[in-house]
Amino acid sequence: MGGAPERPLLEVRGAVKDFGGVRALAGVDLAVRAGARHALIGPNGAGKTTLFHLLGGQLAPTRGRILLDGVDITSLPPEARSRRGLARSFQIINCFPDATALENVQLALLARHPARRAWWRPLNGASGVRAEAEALLRRLGLTEWAGHPARQLPYGCQRRLDLAVALAGSPRLLLLDEPTAGLSPEETAEMVTLLNSLPRAQTLLVIEHDMDVVFRLAERVTVLAGGEILADGPPEAIRADPAVQRAYFGGG
Repeated sequence: MGGAPERPLLEVRGAVKDFGGVRALAGVDLAVRAGARHALIGPNGAGKTTLFHLLGGQLAPTRGRILLDGVDITSLPPEARSRRGLARSFQIINCFPDATALENVQLALLARHPARRAWWRPLNGASGVRAEAEALLRRLGLTEWAGHPARQLPYGCQRRLDLAVALAGSPRLLLLDEPTAGLSPEETAEMVTLLNSLPRAQTLLVIEHDMDVVFRLAERVTVLAGGEILADGPPEAIRADPAVQRAYFGGG
C-alpha cells in the first residue's frame, strides 16, 4: 500500500479577488509541489499578476486561503512570508538603483535574516554577509559589476541582479514574474540555463509569456483565463489542449 500523498509546498484554495465590481480571480485552486519548476501562463488580463500579488502578500484575497508548507499565510505581510522562505521578483526590476550590485544583495540577505545584523555594525562590516553576497554574484556571473550602482548595469545584468536579490537567503519558494522580459535571445537562453541550474531545494513558480522558455523550463504548467484555471498538467498536454490553443495560442 502506498503512503499518504506528499503535501504541496504551496497551496491556493478557492482564491477570489474582487476590485470593486470586477472579479479578477474567480475561485482559483493551485498546488505546487516542493522542488517543482511550475509555469503560470495565460492571455493578458487572465489574473496571473493578481495571483502573484496574493501569493507575495501585496494584496489580500477577497476570499480563499494560501498555505506554505501546510501553514496558513493568508494574513501574513510580505516580510513575514519572506522569513518563511518565500521570495519574489517583479516584472519591473526591483533593485535600489544607486546602491551597488553587492550592496543590493547584502541588503536582501540582511532583510531576510535581520538578526544577522546588529544595529552598531555597518553594512560593510558584516563580513559573513558580504562573502555570501559575493558568492551569489559570482554564481550569476556578476562579479565584475559588484562595485557598480545597479542603474549602471546593462539591462540583462540588471535582470540577473534582480534574480540574485530574490535568491538571497536561499528561499524555498521563488516567484518569478516574467524573468526573461526584455532580454535578447542570447540573454534569454542564459537566464533559462541559470534557472535550470538552481538546486531542487528551491521551488520555482514562474509567470512567463515566452512559450519557448515555458517548455524549456517547466515540468508543469497551469493556464489561467478569465480569472479561472483553464488547464493544468505537463507541458506536452498543455500544448495539445484545444481549449488552451483557443484561449492562449489563438486557434487549433
